[in-house]
Amino acid sequence: HSMNIRYPLMTALMLAAFSTASAWAHGEAHGKKSGKPAALNPEEKAFGKQGDPKRIDRTIKVDMNDKMRFTPAALTVKQGETIRFVVKNSGKVMHEFVLGNMAELKEHAELMKKFPDMEHDEPYMAHVPPGKTETIVWQFTKAGEFHFGCLLPGHFEAGMVGKVNVTRR
Repeated sequence: HSMNIRYPLMTALMLAAFSTASAWAHGEAHGKKSGKPAALNPEEKAFGKQGDPKRIDRTIKVDMNDKMRFTPAALTVKQGETIRFVVKNSGKVMHEFVLGNMAELKEHAELMKKFPDMEHDEPYMAHVPPGKTETIVWQFTKAGEFHFGCLLPGHFEAGMVGKVNVTRR
């Protein structure tokens, strides 16, 4: 008799595990940074790839604040350009700068509501404590309109999003 109860329960648990596996895998991808410099991540996204810090074309300073705004909120870069983003949090709460396309950013923002303590360690993200500055080096390999946002719960929804227009060479 107890066997009949156990199987549906195990099936339910397994289904629950599989349905959240992508979320767990996402959390693992946000592991802690190690002390040694990481090799460049060769993975190319729709909005480009990690840039070589030795081959920077331009540095763009971006400020984040507690009014849930980025300054500047709109950027124009040339296709192929490698940008060093120097991202400063001049606010009193944690903010982040995440590059992507609008659909991915919205999806990630929703995920952050469910898992607010997720750690971030991707080459297109900077998690910046109050008063601190982080750097991202990114190469924009494709022309188009991309975005950056703070995906902490409530921030993106409050308008903490900016635009990157990548022009053809």
